[in-house]
Amino acid sequence: MKIALLLSGGVDSAVALKILKDQGHDLTAFYLKIWLEDDVSFLGNCPWQQDLNYVRKTCEKLDVPLKIIPLQKEYFENVVKYTISEIKKGRTPNPDIMCNNHIKFGLFLKKINKSYEKIATGHYSQLEENKGIYYLKMTSDPIKDQTYFLSNLKQDQLKKIIFPIGHLTKKEVRKLAEKYDLPNKDRKDSQGICFLGKIKYKDFIKHYLGEKKGDILEFETHKKLGEHKGYWYYTIGQRKGIELGGGPYFVVKKDIPKNIIYVSKKYHTPEKKRNKLKVENFNWFANRFPNKRNLRVKLRHGEHIYKAKIDFLNNNKATINIDSDDQGIAPGQFAAFYDEERCLGSAVISES
Repeated sequence: MKIALLLSGGVDSAVALKILKDQGHDLTAFYLKIWLEDDVSFLGNCPWQQDLNYVRKTCEKLDVPLKIIPLQKEYFENVVKYTISEIKKGRTPNPDIMCNNHIKFGLFLKKINKSYEKIATGHYSQLEENKGIYYLKMTSDPIKDQTYFLSNLKQDQLKKIIFPIGHLTKKEVRKLAEKYDLPNKDRKDSQGICFLGKIKYKDFIKHYLGEKKGDILEFETHKKLGEHKGYWYYTIGQRKGIELGGGPYFVVKKDIPKNIIYVSKKYHTPEKKRNKLKVENFNWFANRFPNKRNLRVKLRHGEHIYKAKIDFLNNNKATINIDSDDQGIAPGQFAAFYDEERCLGSAVISES
């Protein structure tokens, strides 16, 4: 097939490129330049040039043509503005999901020649087709599984994707990179939000939202314990960075209009159960509600997955009861739904 592969500079997409090359496909590698070095350059140097160097070396070694597509402006409009807006509303955004939706499997498709039959990436995910409907399927590596980040894609996007390393574990990918002697075989995994690079998240927020003094109150007594520099620096369940003596304290509530942060030392006590949430704006891969009401759900990227019961309130909203407490349920984040290993889609958490 004629395939466009998104190459990031990391080991995963490099191994994916090698696998497809060995299978004999007609390949072109693409590097998406999305770093915000012009807008936030004072915060430090973004490592896009280092990424691009690894990309070039990989393409040279595997004799695959490389094209670079600048998407900084589009990225800012579709991902960064969304992130800033959600933070300002007191919610917890997920820019990685938005990047997959709007950039990697969105605008990128419009930028390349229509002759490409498939888009390939180094994501840890699998695809399966059932009666003409494409679903995501979890990988054998529960820690690296990335179906959560892909759970808001649409059917027309899923039909175009292939995941060459989706059946492998991270350990196996590392071994293959060593075997193929790829230029980035020893490169560490990147961490954090994709567009920030080495920039601290707090510095990014400060650049766009600034600082605004407000009170920190004890949740149970409303006693003032201290002050903060803006509610947008805090998320529900947060413990680090509160800087109060006599703790540990956890953020349990935010009053957005009054710029008040409520904290408590009793966050994990039995009477403070956190096993219910509300979601809205469903994205079902099959474009219809599942027959089952007892599914599994992920509330964030990672290996933890809950047994859950879904009670639909209408076509766009539902209440979810999970089988154990989760102290970090945050409005604005996504809930991804699973029937065994098959991902059925996702929704946005509206309330916890």
